[in-house]
Amino acid sequence: MSVNARIHSIESCGTVDGPGIRFIAFFQGCLMRCLYCHNRDTWNTHGGHEMTLPALMQEVRSYRHYMRASGGGVTASGGEAILQAEFVRDWFRACQAEGIHTCLDTNGFVRRYDPVIDELLAATDLVMLDLKQLNDEIHHALVGVSNQRTLAFARYLAGKNVRTWIRYVVVPGWSDDDASAHLLGAFTRDMHNIEKIELLPYHELGKHKWQTLGEPYALEGVKPPPAATLARLKEILEPYGHPVVY
Repeated sequence: MSVNARIHSIESCGTVDGPGIRFIAFFQGCLMRCLYCHNRDTWNTHGGHEMTLPALMQEVRSYRHYMRASGGGVTASGGEAILQAEFVRDWFRACQAEGIHTCLDTNGFVRRYDPVIDELLAATDLVMLDLKQLNDEIHHALVGVSNQRTLAFARYLAGKNVRTWIRYVVVPGWSDDDASAHLLGAFTRDMHNIEKIELLPYHELGKHKWQTLGEPYALEGVKPPPAATLARLKEILEPYGHPVVY
């Protein structure tokens, strides 16, 4: 029986969510409550619009030339795409059947003992995993939940040798300190499936969405980190063994 998806939006020619030019589907729903979330309107699992797999594949095919020419493909993002794992699994299988690269952008806040997750990963060429903060106390204050599920998922990906990029958002006052960087480096040091760590500077581009929803923006006044901060974190992380980019 086919399952439909709830989609927040689609970006047809993305260039920052995986290699090459990407067709990105932002799935509706998320269980994390990041203070800096730039897609605040994706949290509601009942929001967005319903979409069938044939309709989504029809859109994907119209951009296939651009994706193939650039070494790109499709990316499932959100919100949190794994909340709709059955649909993403079926979508990725359909894409792979047509030679289209698949990428899963996830916060890893999942129950890993689920056969659907294994089936999804089997159809995934690349995972981009957000590790928001390795200090669980800070993570809980920043994101609203513990980081234990995410860290377990990271270990699971390493055990299965799933090709992975780590993404780490650098938020001044929350994740830009030396101690947090050392925790990240130590945690990922022996994970040979990780190809690189991406430092993503915090930005305020999603603040207006909070305001539109009539909600206070908790990081009011926090500015993007300077280049020197990113360079310092890169210098700390690289000795742990993975390339670091920003």
